[in-house]
Amino acid sequence: MTDTTRRHLLTGAAVTTAAVALGGTNASAQSTAAPSRADRRMLGGLEVSALGLGVQNMHRTFHTIVPNRDDMLALIRTAYDEGVTFFDCAEVYGPFECERILGEAIADFRDAVQITTKFGFDIDAETGAIAGVTSRPDRIRAAVEGSLRRLGTDRIDLLYQHRVDPTVPIEDVAGVVSDMMDEGKVLHWGLSECGPKTLRMAHGLLPVAAVQSEYSMLYRGREADILPICRELGIGFVPFAPLGYGFLTGAIDRVTAFAPGDFRGFTTRMDPENREANMALVDRARTWAERKDATPGQIALAWLLAQGPDVVPIPGTTNVTHLRDNIGAMTVSFTDGELADLTAALDAIEVQGERAPPVVMEWNGAEAPDAT
Repeated sequence: MTDTTRRHLLTGAAVTTAAVALGGTNASAQSTAAPSRADRRMLGGLEVSALGLGVQNMHRTFHTIVPNRDDMLALIRTAYDEGVTFFDCAEVYGPFECERILGEAIADFRDAVQITTKFGFDIDAETGAIAGVTSRPDRIRAAVEGSLRRLGTDRIDLLYQHRVDPTVPIEDVAGVVSDMMDEGKVLHWGLSECGPKTLRMAHGLLPVAAVQSEYSMLYRGREADILPICRELGIGFVPFAPLGYGFLTGAIDRVTAFAPGDFRGFTTRMDPENREANMALVDRARTWAERKDATPGQIALAWLLAQGPDVVPIPGTTNVTHLRDNIGAMTVSFTDGELADLTAALDAIEVQGERAPPVVMEWNGAEAPDAT
């Protein structure tokens, strides 16, 4: 698709739809005990808390609400106080403003946390309109320099290519990221929603610490292609939307109506007839929540955490009660038999509908071109 066509598609409601479809979720339910700082995992060579926090919705949520800025600063600081040290952001979130919020929130404990941000979209600095993907080396460098300023830091712990640019060889991308590593501005790098060929090539050029992709009980597509490569190469895996954009918490039922502009309303898996079928996942989570004295959202997160020590979910929320509920998932455990039983129950449910609008699906799983 040409850049002109992308610009046409990403006007009006489509701009909002695409922007909010790039990660982050909301959760719901009760608060439980926080984990200790000993709950750590490795993403390649980067040590992080076993559960992270996505800050995508802290300037404007995917259902169009604008959160109170002071509340968002307090929420990030509360997450840190309760053991979360891994915070996920991107220049496109806001756009730009979520990086400023994160940078301000962590200023007093910057050296004790790990922050991510992402490049990869052509964003109009004045209007915030997204004109498509771009990973031209000059654009990458400009994006990173802007992120460093907004985050108020001298280095990014984990820098992702947000979406693969099908016009720019991954050699060019890895080259400029490697240069910024040499300058100390980037410590580790990763890819988000990449294709398998690009992942292998990228890792061979410059070791990849982590891959970020949607992954949850509601979407398990990466189990067939990307996760096996990550395990083979020692790359960490970071699920975004680990609660299915709130669906797996039980906060959405068969008759929920989405607000105008809420990107979930643009996904066919939330069409009424598909939602009816997909509610079987929520029913399974509720059953296990009763069994484990937990909430459905905690079951969904605990199931992801049980997939391996290299999996680090990053649920997003703008509500401190939901934050504590998410953190409480780390106190939920499964025996091997229980995990097998739960997974088998999920295997028996065929999820209906697509996970994102067409313009976003076009970006997901893209491959970089061969170098000429």
